[in-house]
Amino acid sequence: MAITKTVRDAQQACEGVQDGMTLMLGGFGLCGIPEHSIAELQRLGVKDLVCISNNAGVDDFGLGRLLQGRQIRKMISSYVGENDEFERQMLSGELEVDLIPQGSLAERCRAGGAGIPAFFTPAGYGTEVAEGKEVREFDGKPHILETALTADFAFVKAWKGDAAGNLVYKATARNFNPMMAMAGRITVAEVEHLVPVGELDPNEIHTPGIFVQRIFEGANFEKRIEQRTVRPAQS
Repeated sequence: MAITKTVRDAQQACEGVQDGMTLMLGGFGLCGIPEHSIAELQRLGVKDLVCISNNAGVDDFGLGRLLQGRQIRKMISSYVGENDEFERQMLSGELEVDLIPQGSLAERCRAGGAGIPAFFTPAGYGTEVAEGKEVREFDGKPHILETALTADFAFVKAWKGDAAGNLVYKATARNFNPMMAMAGRITVAEVEHLVPVGELDPNEIHTPGIFVQRIFEGANFEKRIEQRTVRPAQS
């Protein structure tokens, strides 16, 4: 019998998300974020969420939507400089924040998916990041112990996927989506193109379907740009 993990839409894909859960949300800036899943989480009104994401979106898009609704209790992130509401909540003490070096965040997610409980890294040593963490010296250089990250749900966005959950990402979307897809107890993938099993070249698959439990095809992705920069017009 053929394996199919397809669900109708974001509403069906988000079934089971509850208050207080830990969620991973892929993407880099506004590139490759699970837009439809985030919109559905906003509609559901789930709260007290712990969100693991490289960034926190912008004020009216991406995770910024959940921040506006006070749905997020804690953010575990690397870059958050594009969101005024995030800054306000953090400085006022309304939002708990764990800022992590970008490479460490990526590796903590990858380690979670690979079943590696912890690892040592030199990144962050001598800063607030290292406070309270074990330090060991390797090759004469101090390293801090970082623990793996996992989540109740991981929401990722891919360019193409098939009914078995195999995923292909495009360009910058490969930065955090692949490792987060591995680290969720339930991984939801929204894709631009959902194709039959067998259509994807096995050599081009970035996330094997074994890591994905639910997949659906989205439509009308906005694909916003945080800071649009263009060259001056040539006279």
